Amino acid sequence: MARPIWSGSVSFGLVSIPVKLFSAVSRKSVRFNQIEAETGARIRQKRVSEATGEEVEYKDIVKGYELPTGEYVTVTPEELDALDPASAKTIELEEFVDLVDIDPVFYDAAYYLAPSADTQKPYKLLVTAMEESGKVGIARFVMRSKQYIAALRPADGRLLLSTMVYADEVVAPSAVELFEGLDEVEVTERELDMARQLIGNLEADFAPEKFTDTYREAVLELIDRKATGEEVLMPAPANEEIGSVVDLMAALEASVAEAKTARSRHPTAKADADQEDPAEKTATKSTSVAKKKGSPKKAPAKKKTSAKKATSAKKATSARKKTAAKKTVKKAS
Repeated sequence: MARPIWSGSVSFGLVSIPVKLFSAVSRKSVRFNQIEAETGARIRQKRVSEATGEEVEYKDIVKGYELPTGEYVTVTPEELDALDPASAKTIELEEFVDLVDIDPVFYDAAYYLAPSADTQKPYKLLVTAMEESGKVGIARFVMRSKQYIAALRPADGRLLLSTMVYADEVVAPSAVELFEGLDEVEVTERELDMARQLIGNLEADFAPEKFTDTYREAVLELIDRKATGEEVLMPAPANEEIGSVVDLMAALEASVAEAKTARSRHPTAKADADQEDPAEKTATKSTSVAKKKGSPKKAPAKKKTSAKKATSAKKATSARKKTAAKKTVKKAS
């Protein structure tokens, strides 16, 4: 059962909705403990005073900010809470914006905002209104002594909160030296066409469930094999050197060919080929029927030819009879 990590309320205008914050992401990772090699005993970390070398209890530890002089300014939790007590338990919606206006680089972590049992109606009202408007709410709130900017958006009838970084926390591209001179690089139309073909061959609908952490799965498999007493011999890692592409067009053409081959081998390729467009099937069927109906029509043409021959024969016979009759008349006279 999920447990809330924060409790407070969502406030917009004069409306306040009590909510609880739940993590929307559960990180999957393999956790290792530090073990002493000889004894197999677990290594424990202790909070030790730098001055005395003795262990310090958690209740005796306070927050301290180091000054350039090496001295520390200590601050208590009460002093931090007093700086912004109003927003400590309130998610204040300040404005509504379009989702496309938010650069994904600003998103940090995702959470669910759930209402209490007696505040579901105002919660539903807010979600429905946001769904119809297509807007995302921008808010600020304090959690664990840190003030966050957050984006609230409706998702399947529920509110999803994404914490965001501030503008001065985003690293500017100009800080990355390898980007220098990139704007002056020119590409040919042929190279661009090949790149478009490669993108087209790899185009697909995003299905997140088909992507898995293969490294984590391999680590867990290794652990299971060793836990059963199997001696595992691991191959030496390949020493791959990352170099520059010598022939860009050759690499693009090879990539396009490989992508086409991979797609033809995919299990869905045959299914897609078998599922012909109904319109095309109808057109093909109509053409076949038309051909079948059209082929017998050639027979009447022969009949017409035969009829012409018969008519000519009749005329010739009639002419011969008339000639013979004339000759008979002459002889009689």
